Amino acid sequence: MLPSLRRLGAAVLLLASTTTAQLQQVTNFGENPTNVQMYVYRPAQVSPNPAIIVAMHYCTGTAQAYYQGTQYARLADSKGFIVIYPDAPDSGGCWDVHSDQTLTHDAGGDSLGIASMVRYALQEYGADPEKVFMAGSSSGAMMTNVLAGAYPDLFKAGSSFSGVPYGCFQGPGMWNSACAQGQLTKSAQEWGDMVRAGYPGYDGPRPRLQMWHGSADTTLSYNNFAEANKQWSNVFGIEQTGEEANTPRPGYTKLIFGDGTQYEAYSAQGVGHNLPDFSVEAVEWFGL
Repeated sequence: MLPSLRRLGAAVLLLASTTTAQLQQVTNFGENPTNVQMYVYRPAQVSPNPAIIVAMHYCTGTAQAYYQGTQYARLADSKGFIVIYPDAPDSGGCWDVHSDQTLTHDAGGDSLGIASMVRYALQEYGADPEKVFMAGSSSGAMMTNVLAGAYPDLFKAGSSFSGVPYGCFQGPGMWNSACAQGQLTKSAQEWGDMVRAGYPGYDGPRPRLQMWHGSADTTLSYNNFAEANKQWSNVFGIEQTGEEANTPRPGYTKLIFGDGTQYEAYSAQGVGHNLPDFSVEAVEWFGL
């Protein structure tokens, strides 16, 4: 059903280092209408009132693959935070980022299952509610945007790698060709209104966000990068104020919005859908 995204699974760079603990499955963690599975990495030395990172895999991926293919668990060993690796119930390993339920606070879909994982971890592990973060690649990046819109009360910051704006995949099916091909263009106000509709009446703080996208992405068009920037700058009420070339590496340009504390975006010149692993940069953005 999603052949272009499925190629990502074979191309993910495996960067996992030896860790001191194991990935453990947790069941009966709360409301979970679509049967998302929960896996948790708790390092041998967990900090008091630890931070939580929810790390979400790509299409065809699994919790185990994302655990092995990213550096969050290794970083947890040195920093003492907990990592939740959700596992998508879809047969193709993709996340529901399209249904009205998943796009709406506590209405259902995969997003509610993930929100329940966070709520469970806050209660069972004594985690710090001011230090709950999220990161994802491809379909997991899309879910990062969905959670930022539907559950801004739970998350403090997020990093999205090769995703699309919140609500861009909205529709009857798992795949939205118009969005994927970069054909959906809206005003900043229209995109922002979609986010605000994800949690009607919410007037609290929004998660700080970091976006990454390659200019040569043929799976999820680079046009989605510009649309996401329009969306979230509207939500935060800020404009682009500058940029830094060759940051954090040659060929990457960091776009700065406002004072740089709420939203930033990275354009990767000539890079396709399969971005390198930037777990370290994401954890730095989270302030861990």
